[in-house]
Amino acid sequence: MKYRLLLLCVCFTLTAIAQRKTAIPHGMIFGTKPDTTQVIPAWRVEAFMDKKVRINTTIRGRIIKVTKAKGGWFMLDAGKGKIIAAHFKNYGINLPIALTGKIVFVEGVAQKQFIADDLQHFAGDTVSGKKQHTVKTNPLRRLTFEVMGLMVDI
Repeated sequence: MKYRLLLLCVCFTLTAIAQRKTAIPHGMIFGTKPDTTQVIPAWRVEAFMDKKVRINTTIRGRIIKVTKAKGGWFMLDAGKGKIIAAHFKNYGINLPIALTGKIVFVEGVAQKQFIADDLQHFAGDTVSGKKQHTVKTNPLRRLTFEVMGLMVDI
């Protein structure tokens, strides 16, 4: 009887340990260590870029969701309902799903994405004399971020 009770206690202990979530500690780094000397909040990246299409920078923001662990695909909250789609330059990075909701420092290249009408306008391929199809676009276009390094802050 004693052995059964001991065996039962050991089984419960092992299952409790196995179900514990892995905590991601402060300062954990994925990829290269980001330079945190000049950090921009994620909600100010669009304004900081102004008319530039690409910039190298370090941003601080909250991860909304890890969309694909292999390759390090995730979404950052850019404030006011906007999202920055981010992925690692090095496909060999695996991000844990537990990063969701964490505040991180991310270093890399921010880039504005343009829609087809914008690209046509920039190329000068507009047809005169025909009715042009206009698309109402959000003045703050979608941003993508190619990550070189990520560090967990909180």
